[in-house]
Amino acid sequence: MKTRLFVSLLAVGTTVLTGCNSNPDARVTSNQPGPAIGTAVGTAVGAVGSNVVGLGVGVVEGAKDAAKSTFTNERRVVRTWREEKTSDGRIIKVPVEIEVDKDGRPIPAGN
Repeated sequence: MKTRLFVSLLAVGTTVLTGCNSNPDARVTSNQPGPAIGTAVGTAVGAVGSNVVGLGVGVVEGAKDAAKSTFTNERRVVRTWREEKTSDGRIIKVPVEIEVDKDGRPIPAGN
């Protein structure tokens, strides 16, 4: 029981003494330029650093995709149907398969 009372009083005391700042621009600073310069330098370093990392990731992913595309040998086949008339007069549908590339363009025979 005493432990619960102590913990609850400690929590209330911490809450009362710490408080919270709802306005992030309300900084307690002196008239020295250090905090403003530090904020500006930190912003610049963060922006440049994140762009460098983004560039590196983009280069690596592009190289990976380019290397991968040379080894993909997926075959895509589009099947269409055409009608033919048999010698006894019946009309039947015959499948016609066309191999296409990744954009759907027909690949010429022999490639």
